[in-house]
Amino acid sequence: MTQITLIINGKPVSAAIEPRTHLADFLREWRDLTGTHLGCEHGVCGACTILVDGIPVRSCITYAVSCDGAEVVTIEGLDDDEITRELREAFKREHALQCGYCTPGMLVSAHDLVVRSRNADEHDIRVAMSGNLCRCTGYVGIIRAIRSVITARRDRDIAAIVGGVRRSVGPAGSGHASIQAREVSVRRAVHAPLTERAAAAEPKPPMDRDWTPQVAFDQKFVVNYPRQQVWEMFGRVRDVAACLPGTSLIGEPTPEHVEGQIQVKIGPITAEFRGQAEIERDESSYSGKISGAGSAIRSNSATRGMISYHLVPGPDGQSTEVVVTIGYTLTGMLAQFGRPSIVQDVAARMTAAFANNLEARLGGEPVARPSSGADGVINAGSLLFSVVSERFRQLFSKIFQWRN
Repeated sequence: MTQITLIINGKPVSAAIEPRTHLADFLREWRDLTGTHLGCEHGVCGACTILVDGIPVRSCITYAVSCDGAEVVTIEGLDDDEITRELREAFKREHALQCGYCTPGMLVSAHDLVVRSRNADEHDIRVAMSGNLCRCTGYVGIIRAIRSVITARRDRDIAAIVGGVRRSVGPAGSGHASIQAREVSVRRAVHAPLTERAAAAEPKPPMDRDWTPQVAFDQKFVVNYPRQQVWEMFGRVRDVAACLPGTSLIGEPTPEHVEGQIQVKIGPITAEFRGQAEIERDESSYSGKISGAGSAIRSNSATRGMISYHLVPGPDGQSTEVVVTIGYTLTGMLAQFGRPSIVQDVAARMTAAFANNLEARLGGEPVARPSSGADGVINAGSLLFSVVSERFRQLFSKIFQWRN
């Protein structure tokens, strides 16, 4: 017999078991957690899928002893989970279940997919869910249900966590820290570690307060609302982020600190910069400063940026001029698009979009994101194309004027 200790649905459990005991059998027969169903018992059908340290695992072919020290979440442990609750409603609405035998495993796998997927592409959902078999539904309702949840969450600016909580390739449940190191997570809600650990797993570039930007330039725009109202709006981090095309927040921001991501598409290159920023505000002068750093692992690019702003009341007292200074340093693959003149033109167009969104938000109207594609990604390629087109237009105009 081998002694193991697990955290199952938020509670520590210890038992002496035979090394050959599979995790599914341990959960069902020792813990009465019969929501985990056994189908093929060969790891093929997916009915026994559960979460081990946030990663979907076939519990019928996973030895319980290999998960010593791990955090296990079964379908019962997801009763109060927000994503699972939305999935259950969607499954009912789209008639995504019949006999229900595969449904627990389907929901667990779908939960992981909702966490990770940037957008609700039907092909990607079908591929991701192909490891969960259903003999009844034909899958159409299942795909519709999952797709609707992903779409609804992204529309609410709930960002995907790329990669979920996966830190490396290898068997889930192996190589854990001691159970004592996990005691803090026991006190948290069951679903909280799934997002918190994933965010913590992402490398965060260190903040350097002595950093000097390579390029800096000024922008300004006018908002048709009083300065005090605009100032209060700038203090609501989540509202400001909603006005920035392609931007979404990670976790809950504070007045001094925010973590988030911004997705940029330039031709065939799609980069997702994830990072953090420090926020400073001085109400006496109606000015503020945001200093941040981020990295895009796939494109091997990194950026540091600084935005300082000053709110100047309009002559009528009913409008506000926002004077902005932008500084940045861009390294890696995307640095080729970082020429100051191009970036200034692109920034001017994005600033105009931000100003329009800001006015809409202040007026209680829906925020449009004209610089973003249908998937919420900034299409910098189209912005660059519009910049180049405008420059060619100006060039040809000068040429024809010179000839005349």
